[in-house]
Amino acid sequence: MIHNVYFWLKPDLSAEQLTTFETELMHLLEIDYLVHAFVGKPADTEKRPVTDHSFSYSLTLHFKNMADHVFYQKECPKHLRFVDTCKTFWERVVIYDSSPLH
Repeated sequence: MIHNVYFWLKPDLSAEQLTTFETELMHLLEIDYLVHAFVGKPADTEKRPVTDHSFSYSLTLHFKNMADHVFYQKECPKHLRFVDTCKTFWERVVIYDSSPLH
């Protein structure tokens, strides 16, 4: 299961708030039961009608199964701390969860 999260941060964040957000986001990559994890910012790719560069940060987490994803959402201390610490920093969040076809 792939969990893709896109964050649009508030434009008036201080340097300290931005550092806190980045630090807390990077801590999510340390979760030991993830298959793969990635944090990024919009790539400097060609501007096209189908490409959205408007987000501030992205997070991609690959879980082995749905049970790990449910645990992450409801009980994972790092995820709960991230949300509690950083929820005031964003103005929008969009999540795309996907499962493999086979």
